[in-house]
Amino acid sequence: MTLPALFLSHGAPTLPLTDTPARSFLAELGRTLPRPKAILVVSAHWETDKPTVNAVVTNDTIHDFYGFPRPLYAMRYPAPGSASLAADVVALLKDAGLETGIDGRRGLDHGAWVPLSLIYPAADIPVVQLSIQTQRGPDYHLKLGRALAPLRDKDVLIIGSGSYTHDLSEFRGHDVNDPAPAWVNMFADWFDERLQGNRIDDLLAYRKLAPYGAKNHPTEEHLLPIYVALGAAGEAPKVERLHVSSTYSILRMDVYAFGTKGEVGLKSAA
Repeated sequence: MTLPALFLSHGAPTLPLTDTPARSFLAELGRTLPRPKAILVVSAHWETDKPTVNAVVTNDTIHDFYGFPRPLYAMRYPAPGSASLAADVVALLKDAGLETGIDGRRGLDHGAWVPLSLIYPAADIPVVQLSIQTQRGPDYHLKLGRALAPLRDKDVLIIGSGSYTHDLSEFRGHDVNDPAPAWVNMFADWFDERLQGNRIDDLLAYRKLAPYGAKNHPTEEHLLPIYVALGAAGEAPKVERLHVSSTYSILRMDVYAFGTKGEVGLKSAA
């Protein structure tokens, strides 16, 4: 069985506590996918100089935010780690010429545990997290994802967790279910068209080509996980947009599955 690679928009840390279409979708997503043996999450919230994987017995829950409701800080996602998966990630990246490190203490940041707490609430599937290298850009992360592709044949679910749009300078003053403005939707529609058409060169040059590309991503860390997921699906992958919505007006919450034709787990949802 070969699992698809996913890109998830994880939204604000309060996602599990809010009544939104994105929360409802993620709460059902686990039921539409074959159960993985393990999960590899590439989160926008772990940035390092070189690819680094966490190798722990049990993942701590990192509350890497402040000023949010108290119930959020009480949430825990104690998923087991996986030393064997961490070793496989290191081996694959080294084979691709990427110097890789291991962190034996770090748990899961909210880019990992927030969506996972909705998709697999039992926290009973081993989870390993991999860092990003924001300064190296989209092309590097596409290649990183391609190096990880063999994991999908081992029943490993690869998840890139970021945000389809992420200009937090426009965050204040919006309610959670406010609609997205035109400049957000124009970027999202452009990006989706290029994904569906496998126009990889355009996607790599989105900051120059996409309408409001740099506006929607003043910094790139929240978009880079989509390139990892895309790369993990190999050349000319099948692309399915599984979910479309927005929160707080400026955060598009789109979810994608990447795989090859005929693969299981690419079921569209509302």
